[in-house]
Amino acid sequence: MNGFWYTLLVRFTSLCGPWFFVMVSRIVATGYFIFSRRRVIESRRFYAALFPERSMFFHLWCTFRQYQNFTTIHLDRYLKAQDKAVTYTSVDWEQLDGVIGRQGGILLMSHLGNWEMAATLLKKQREDLQLLLYMGVKEKEGVEKMQKDTLRQSGITIIGVDKEDNSPFSAVAGIHFLRSGGLVSMAGDVVWRSDQRKVRVIFLGRDAYLPEAPFIFSLVSGAPLFAFFAFRTGKNSYIFTQSDPIPIQPKSRRDRAEAIAGAAQQYADLLEKTLRQHPFEWYHFDRFIH
Repeated sequence: MNGFWYTLLVRFTSLCGPWFFVMVSRIVATGYFIFSRRRVIESRRFYAALFPERSMFFHLWCTFRQYQNFTTIHLDRYLKAQDKAVTYTSVDWEQLDGVIGRQGGILLMSHLGNWEMAATLLKKQREDLQLLLYMGVKEKEGVEKMQKDTLRQSGITIIGVDKEDNSPFSAVAGIHFLRSGGLVSMAGDVVWRSDQRKVRVIFLGRDAYLPEAPFIFSLVSGAPLFAFFAFRTGKNSYIFTQSDPIPIQPKSRRDRAEAIAGAAQQYADLLEKTLRQHPFEWYHFDRFIH
């Protein structure tokens, strides 16, 4: 949905109520499910790997639920924009809180759950938090641009990652945030460019490729690396949690690649375990497993 139609939907919803947003967004999601053949095939293939003992029709039903669940991200964004209170519960917050203002930390955000709400809840949990998000830049941004503008308004710094550009200045900004005791969020499950350095892991019994950058950042800066998730528990209600720090401890420079590969596999294992607990909140619509 582009920005014009989304804005029109919001205006009608302000007149009719949130039920109108829910109805229209679910109809749109059903349209994407019917007509986005390539993406549906990819999602069905993913659920076949997640539930290999189930039928093709079950995998298709999982895909339909995935598309319908995705609409809740837009609904809760709308409710938040209308100053509706977001309720949340934090789990194991102490470890992450302990690095803020000190050595900083790196958050591995995933397309499992609502990473946008995760960033928002972090700012609510700790208002003095310095938070930097690396986000992909699309050629034509509609709702995505509005999403980034909303995050910026809440005090979050956004750096766009262009698929055609590999500027070193974006990395310098991340290191600066870490040295000032802030948190840097990076996508742990998306490789943006074909020439980007990546790490092979095993996920659902198949090969998958993760970006190497978050692990390099942690290794170079010494900042701990956490996997961070936020899951919906009800309308505009969430629970967020983070893993224990994922260690990257090479014995020598020659062991760096092995240490990074081990950390990447640990994240992949955690992602798979969490996915099995929340199978219909997987919002990665491109190919992930090979």
